[in-house]
Amino acid sequence: MRPVGYLLFKVFFRLKVYGSEFIPEKGGVIIAANHVSFLDPPLLGVVLKRRATFIAKRYLFSMPIIGHIVKLYSIPVDAGRTRPSTIKEAVKRLKMGELVVIFPEGGINLNGSFIDAKRGIGLIAAMSGVYIVPAFIDGTQRALPVGSKFLRPAKIELHFGHPLKLEENEDAKEFEERICMDIMGKIKALSSCL
Repeated sequence: MRPVGYLLFKVFFRLKVYGSEFIPEKGGVIIAANHVSFLDPPLLGVVLKRRATFIAKRYLFSMPIIGHIVKLYSIPVDAGRTRPSTIKEAVKRLKMGELVVIFPEGGINLNGSFIDAKRGIGLIAAMSGVYIVPAFIDGTQRALPVGSKFLRPAKIELHFGHPLKLEENEDAKEFEERICMDIMGKIKALSSCL
């Protein structure tokens, strides 16, 4: 499915991807991306060369048709509150060498501005100790705006940045706080590449 999906994004949305070399080929890694459209998870799913597991809102798991796909590739999270079980499951998968996609803002950002990251990404990053690769998505909000039922022609770009990791003299708590404070700034900095 991935090659077909990638081809569709290339043909219909003139997809351009930059910085994919920053994503480690193996080992646990977090992809932290802005979230502006329901099209973002499928985009990342076809662009990433590794199988991705998403942190997804629990209500998506019960949606007709989409819910079956979401269950295969996602860990559920409750709106407004991250349960310890979600954190533990994400950390377990990362320690097993999986790639996990997190939208640090906690959901779709309707106005496109950058808001502070939720605490969950810092906790998961600190407990797993894996690389965090920032990613900036542009164009999906025009291709499939929230509330729209139909796709529209729009150019889509995806930019990956240099990975962040626990520094040698940094403890887990400091790393957790740094990620919560810095990750959206790193994603925002990638938007200047447009």
